[in-house]
Amino acid sequence: MRDSSPDWIARSKLVLFPLFLCPLFWLMWSGFGGRLGPDPAKTFVNQNGLWAFRFLLLCLAMTPLRYLTRRSFWGRYRRMLGLFAFFYACVHVISYVFLLFGGRWSEIVVELAKRPYIMVGATAFLMLIPLAITSTRGWQRKMGRGWVRLHTLIYPAAFLVLLHFLWVKKLGLEAIWPYALLLVLLIGVRVWKRYMLSLSKV
Repeated sequence: MRDSSPDWIARSKLVLFPLFLCPLFWLMWSGFGGRLGPDPAKTFVNQNGLWAFRFLLLCLAMTPLRYLTRRSFWGRYRRMLGLFAFFYACVHVISYVFLLFGGRWSEIVVELAKRPYIMVGATAFLMLIPLAITSTRGWQRKMGRGWVRLHTLIYPAAFLVLLHFLWVKKLGLEAIWPYALLLVLLIGVRVWKRYMLSLSKV
């Protein structure tokens, strides 16, 4: 069995899809059961945002894993992981708007002006929208090299998400620093790979 077999990849995705939905179902079940602490709405919002960041990091990890293992199949999971990152980001934003503010947009505008970290998170979310829309192979063929340039937005978006969480401080620095370290490592592997390629061309 080849690790790049389409059938093998498809079967694994059928297993991973419901598995990736488990965090959301767990948070919903815990919320209904009163197990999300004294402020369940905020916990729900924060945890979905954190899961969006986790999936974003997993998406970024696929290329370094391909480099390190010399197996190409890792790249077949990037789209799925990226879309799950966007999905949890959508849940994060929607729950923020409706659970914390009841859809009162005037209050949300005031909150945006008072708390710049929300603007940082909103900017990261807006960056993810075109990436999710153009994630299909059809868009990739249509855009050509422009698709690659567009999808480099994932890097500044990831750093903005990290800044958003550091600025919020509700999860605590001790909870966020492993994600910060992982993000730096994932970007560092890419920089190192490009540097080695440039040396080979000299």
